[in-house]
Amino acid sequence: MKSSRQFTETHIALAHGNGGRFMRELIENLFTYHLGNELLDTGVDAANLPLVYDSGVVMVTTDGFTVEPLEFPGGNIGSLAVHGTVNDLAVSGAVPHYLTLSAFIEEGLEIALLDRILASMARACQESQVKVVAGDTKVLRRGQGGGVYFAMTGIGVRPADLQLGLKQICPGDCVVLSGSMGDHGTAVLLAREQFGLSGDLHSDSASVLPITQALTKIPGLRFMRDPTRGGLATVSHEIAHAIGATVRLNEAQIPVLDPVRAVCDILGYDPMYLASEGRVVAVLDAAAAERAITTLHELGYADAAIIGRIVSGKAQVVLETQLGGERILQELEDDPLPRIC
Repeated sequence: MKSSRQFTETHIALAHGNGGRFMRELIENLFTYHLGNELLDTGVDAANLPLVYDSGVVMVTTDGFTVEPLEFPGGNIGSLAVHGTVNDLAVSGAVPHYLTLSAFIEEGLEIALLDRILASMARACQESQVKVVAGDTKVLRRGQGGGVYFAMTGIGVRPADLQLGLKQICPGDCVVLSGSMGDHGTAVLLAREQFGLSGDLHSDSASVLPITQALTKIPGLRFMRDPTRGGLATVSHEIAHAIGATVRLNEAQIPVLDPVRAVCDILGYDPMYLASEGRVVAVLDAAAAERAITTLHELGYADAAIIGRIVSGKAQVVLETQLGGERILQELEDDPLPRIC
């Protein structure tokens, strides 16, 4: 980890957002120091990107990040912002290339904490082979923010011949999950220490690009989504309502780690609704689904499984329980774990 130049100040002040010397020093000593590359020019208002349009379709996504606490086992808001933005492009079939970053920093935030967050963000960028090419910084008065919020935009390129989307899904298709559910939501919950619970569970926050790149090579891929806020249940409802069919999930095939299940049992949460930040839900035709599982296992995603299927019927999500019964998974209304991503 690089060690940035030391500030005289140890905490963020309102002056760090006023456009003057303090803001310039903040950007140079932290943001540019960690995220700088040949394309990032903090002296201009717009970045000139070497995009080649005839190589595919340019894809753009944007997202905001407000996790609490800012640091949690397996990551922090910096790495989470990169992973979340990269993953939105990846599940759309695109290869991410460029990011923009807006930082909303609360007065009083420790410089050392911001330094760690940006160092983690830089590592996540390097691992995903993306570059931050533009950004903006604002400082909020003390008490008006949660330490730091990030807004990030991502740009990538999808092959022109790759057709993915909800409308591609048909009855008879299978639902594939790349790994265990609810790790991120549970890890963040434990990090808050609100219920006297503790554990060594780590967030699954990671780039899903290796998964999506493998799946896009398989004919019969219909759709991909990362099950973040609202988890697997919410993605399943999105599918059901978009195509007017039933999504039937098999509880026995859905991987849930023991610590996640234990926390859910104690606090009354349902892992079907908890966020994951490094997983992919994909829909493929039946033959392609079997091939997808073989491929993901070979890549090291040992928990990947076919967890359900699409059947004709009303737009709903049905969970076939491990006891042999069924229950309807209702659409999420209340946020069980606010500020997790």
